[in-house]
Amino acid sequence: MGEMEERLERGIACKIDGRYDEATEEIKAVLADHPDHAEAHHQLGLVYGFVGLFDESLAELEEAARIDPNNTLAGNDLALTYTMLGMYDKAKDEFARVLERDRENDVALRNLTYLQ
Repeated sequence: MGEMEERLERGIACKIDGRYDEATEEIKAVLADHPDHAEAHHQLGLVYGFVGLFDESLAELEEAARIDPNNTLAGNDLALTYTMLGMYDKAKDEFARVLERDRENDVALRNLTYLQ
């Protein structure tokens, strides 16, 4: 495993442990060297959401979905964040995009049904 992967893994571990400042630092270091790293944007978006930085969270999750549209986990997290913020039309659109890539995705199916 290279340094980039190790930093991302440390960042995810810090996120899971609730050490959000450390998680942000590790993940931003990955993005400084690899600005198109979709999973780093995804994870940073989650961290921002956990600390209440919702504009930043959406920006990072949207970037993750743009870079890697096949990452259904990032797409679901983006759609769930839209839902949480009351952006229901955007949430429906994103869940629909997830289902275009994974027709059996339980998270997207369940939430899209809920939003109808």
